[in-house]
This record gives sequence, structure tokens and C-alpha cells, in this order.
Amino acid sequence: MQNIQNQIEKLKKEKNAALLAHYYQTGDIIDIADMVGDSYGLSKKAKETKADIIVFCGVRFMAESAKILNPNKKVLLPAIDAGCPMADMVTPKDIIDLRKKYPDAAVVCYVNSTSEVKAQSDVCVTSSNAVGIVRSLKENQIIFVPDQNLARYVSGKVPEKEIIPFDGYCIVHHRVNAKEVDEAKAALPGALLLVHPECVQAVIEKADFVGSTAGIIKYAKQSEDEEFIIGTEMGILHVLKKQNPDKKFYLLSPALFCTNMKKTKIEDVLAALQYEQYEIILDKDIMKKAKKSLDRMLLTQ
Repeated sequence: MQNIQNQIEKLKKEKNAALLAHYYQTGDIIDIADMVGDSYGLSKKAKETKADIIVFCGVRFMAESAKILNPNKKVLLPAIDAGCPMADMVTPKDIIDLRKKYPDAAVVCYVNSTSEVKAQSDVCVTSSNAVGIVRSLKENQIIFVPDQNLARYVSGKVPEKEIIPFDGYCIVHHRVNAKEVDEAKAALPGALLLVHPECVQAVIEKADFVGSTAGIIKYAKQSEDEEFIIGTEMGILHVLKKQNPDKKFYLLSPALFCTNMKKTKIEDVLAALQYEQYEIILDKDIMKKAKKSLDRMLLTQ
């Protein structure tokens, strides 16, 4: 393992490459990454990096976003088959059809979407800024794709807007249920429940805190409480425990495991750097249109 890490570090320097990793990656990858974050944080860091090559340890839509924001850089996805089922649930045609049905609505797409969907949307959002961006839009009707759970969460926070949710969902967060929450709270009565807004409404209603991956990490670090039940993908536990060695963290459900996020192995990272595989190549016109929605996200606070 140490030998692989040394080779990765050597190649990063030789090729002026930056390794970006999502919080849901495995601990060995997180520990060697140059930048670790959630979708929003990594979008910002991808735009700011001075590296010539970006190695993105996450899923395809994240690597696509990095390429859109850095069209002149080489963006590599070490595990070429690391996709996002939720991103694939909505298509550009779905948005075209929704625009015909709701001609006065703004189209807001969650960052967990393909570049083609971003190109058809007015603005992109992440779980950390969705409420603020939706609130700032001049339109009163908002078509929100693809995550129905985040859409409902935003609707509750911005009641003055009519949110039109799509029928998509994260297959990991969506399968956690209220019964599991009740069982976890009964077993750990002193622990706070921190959940992601991609969870279903019945779970969100029972939470002590609802927020993005980065938001959950920040809350746990700043809280004076010492025990937490975590309602998001299990990869976050590595960072939580590393940053808070004196606190205890318990995963809400064993279902909170994303197979796609775990497809990237440290050997894949090394191979990506050695052979500069697998490069993200996108249509230039799609990139130009998608960049508008991403730039608007990064400029709207």
C-alpha cells in the first residue's frame, strides 16, 4: 500500500496532477487526496486548481462537472464505470417536456445530473446551496430535477415558491426508512441524528440536523454533543472519526452504502496517473451550455 501511495505522489508531481476525492470514497483514497469535499466543495476546488490533470475519485457526473469548469484540463475518472443511478433517471427530453408543460418555470437541476441535463437547465444546485439558490430566483414556479426528496426539502424551506419535483431519487438514501430511525434512536437515546436531504421525508422529520455531507461534518465538529447517528453514505465516517477522535459516530442503516462510490480502488488511481486513463470527453456545445448552469450556481450565494 505504501509503495502505491509513493508512486501516486511521484506521478502527481511529475505530471502536475491534482487528486480530488468525494467524502464517500474509501479512507485510503481520502487520505492521499489533494482535495476532499462534497459535490459543491469539489466543484469550487476543480475550478480553482492550477493542476494540468484532475484525477476525480467519485462518480461520472462529478468528473463531468470538473471537465465543464476546466475545459482545457485533462480530467480522468479512475473507475470508468462509476456512475450515478439518480443522474440517469432524468433526460434532456424530460426537461424539454416539462418546460412545455410549465413555460413560466425555472429549471433547477441537482448537481447529481448528466452534462446533457445541466445544458438544458437554468441553474445547477447542490444540497448545500439548493435552498438559497431557489429562494433567490425570480420565478415562482421551479421545476426541480432529478431528486424528489431534495425537492421536497427545498419546498419546505421555501414555501413561497411552487416546487415541481421530478420522480428521481438516490437509491442509497431513498431506501432508509423511519422504522430504522426509531430503532437507532431507541438503541442510542443520547445520540443526535444527522441526515442528508436526499433521505425521504419521514426520515428527515425525525432528524436533529439536515444538511449536505459537508454540512453534517461541520455540524458534528462544532457540536458539544459527543454521540451522533449518521444518515448518509458510510464513507463520511472516515472523515468524521478522523476529525473528531473523542466523539462517537454510528451509521443509521447498513443500507447507506454506495457501490458506485466504492468502485474506485487505489490501484485505479495509480493506473489513471500512469496511463492517463479514463479521460472525460464531452461535446463542446453541451459543455458550453452546461457551464452556464454551473457558473450560475458558483456565483449565486
